[in-house]
Amino acid sequence: FSTCLSLFLFPGAVGIMLGCFYRLSCLMFLIPYWYNFFLDKTAWNNHSYLYGLIGFQLSLMDANRYWSVDGLRTRRKRNAQVPLWNYTVLRTQVFIVYFLAGVKKLDADWVGGYSMGHLSRHWLFDPFKLVLTEELVNVLVVHGGGLVLDLTAGYLLFFDLTRPYALVFVSYFHCMNSQLFSIGMFPYTMLATSLIFCHTDWPRAIIRKFPQFLRLLLPLAEPPQRSSACVYPGVEPVRKAGKREGGNGGALTLRQSLGAIFTVLYLTEQFFLPYSHFITQGYNNWTNGLYGYSWDMMVHSRYHQHAKITYKDGVTGETGYLNPGVWTQSRRWKDHADMLKQYSTCLARELRKYNVSNPEIYFDIWVSINERFQQRLFDPRVDIVTAEWSPFKKTSWLMPQLVDLSPWRSKFNEIEKMLDNQTNVVFIADFPGLHLENFVSEDLGNTSIQVLKGEVAVEIVAEKKNYTLKEGGKMQLPAGDYHHVHTLSGEPSCYMYIYVNTTLVQFEENYTRFMELQEKIKNGTETEDVLPEIQMALNGSGENLNITDPLLAAFVRRQRRWEEHERRKNATLAERFVRFAQKKHQTFRRSILMTGYAIRNLLFGRPPMEQLIEELDYVDKKLYGSADAESQRTKPEDHVEL
Repeated sequence: FSTCLSLFLFPGAVGIMLGCFYRLSCLMFLIPYWYNFFLDKTAWNNHSYLYGLIGFQLSLMDANRYWSVDGLRTRRKRNAQVPLWNYTVLRTQVFIVYFLAGVKKLDADWVGGYSMGHLSRHWLFDPFKLVLTEELVNVLVVHGGGLVLDLTAGYLLFFDLTRPYALVFVSYFHCMNSQLFSIGMFPYTMLATSLIFCHTDWPRAIIRKFPQFLRLLLPLAEPPQRSSACVYPGVEPVRKAGKREGGNGGALTLRQSLGAIFTVLYLTEQFFLPYSHFITQGYNNWTNGLYGYSWDMMVHSRYHQHAKITYKDGVTGETGYLNPGVWTQSRRWKDHADMLKQYSTCLARELRKYNVSNPEIYFDIWVSINERFQQRLFDPRVDIVTAEWSPFKKTSWLMPQLVDLSPWRSKFNEIEKMLDNQTNVVFIADFPGLHLENFVSEDLGNTSIQVLKGEVAVEIVAEKKNYTLKEGGKMQLPAGDYHHVHTLSGEPSCYMYIYVNTTLVQFEENYTRFMELQEKIKNGTETEDVLPEIQMALNGSGENLNITDPLLAAFVRRQRRWEEHERRKNATLAERFVRFAQKKHQTFRRSILMTGYAIRNLLFGRPPMEQLIEELDYVDKKLYGSADAESQRTKPEDHVEL
């Protein structure tokens, strides 16, 4: 069905771009776009919302007056002036995106450098590290620079004196964003919208500098003709054949009056919506406002440590557990009460098919926002299937964010600096009367729990024993067993897990051994006999070698990732552009093929499963090698989950 929508979206977008049957093209784009937007709230974000807004604005504007197919078809539209309110709406919309994003960044977490703390490690910020430490790059460049740019970009783009400097800075900013985040076309869209702030005749000024013989292939450089859609105070309209041409001399037509009213109402609504969370209270979680149009971009970073779904048969009382992603590919339900309510309804409906009567669904979701303690987001004792939720009322089963514990974040940094590279730590905060059920993997052979604040009771399930720990108390936890941590104090308890991944430590030791052996083989100084498989893998001659030793295979994978990382880091500008073009070609190729297959299936029915598998393999075939995909994968030997 989404493919059918795309059949209208694509020609509509092309028609808007060419100015061909412009109003019809706008409708062909807008209707399926907004329908698809409201169809799946898990895909909502500020970017897709902005595209829909701009599309809506364009449908009411005269954007087909210059170098358009409609201009070739109709003389009065050819190279005609456009009402000023068209520019006002577009410019103000872009200003709102910048300015309100900056206002949202006045949050204490952003100013303190906690929202995007990991970005300063990216290679894009390496030039700043020549004069600043990574901590200062994080606070001054990433967070401070982002705040100042968002607050001032709209103003600087508006004035002639500051516009050239603003164009440089916002272009640099969006180019960086295109490399830092996987956010689709948004950086390029914002780059294009920057030119809206320039004088309306800037294309003509550039075209006039081209030789005369080239102007035949370029848009018109002559001044635009007057338009009946515009108002020219003090100028009498020209009448031809009883019709008024060249615009009004002062009096507004009904359409112009409606355009002025629309401009005021629309812009007022756009300034109001990001702060309408006092109305839509059901969508407020730890962050206020609807997630689709609040413009709080990158202000809140979340890390989910633990998510458990428990179901209970309402008749027999039998309980069980569900894989959190068993019936959905989205993870956004973990952060939003409205989505959680819908997901619970879906799970209850599916569980009835498995003879679970009157199912009750309980969610235990742990999340850290902006480097705070991991804590529960929703009450794990509430059956979400029957829980009440309303868009206009506060969600009663939402747990409060423990903002009073935010100062602990500076202490976290001190503790982490005291640990060696092989030791990891997770900080937990829990509410009185609740307990955390956890399992320590056998890979974590040296795991301990230490209380930072409050009092807890640690229940070792296998031993059927409880151990009470107060502030500063610490104990070892057995690997391969479950344990429960009960909060006994009258205030939230705070504790931390300190663990060493012994499997990872062993891998690092073997990695070092293979590195030394590889160096000796390359230098010809290895005197002992080496297995042919190891020798071929370490000297780089076994590109297609089927490695049976898992440790050696892991070493080779890491080596290839490191080599690819170094190759990318040292790539020339031309090589980076080629890689960028290859990735875009791969994306468009996949989209076109999948669209073609979907249309064929709609018209002629679904082919056999074997054919579908073959087609999917062909679509996903890497045309330019698998290095990019390999380098993007999470390293399995580095991923640990308590």
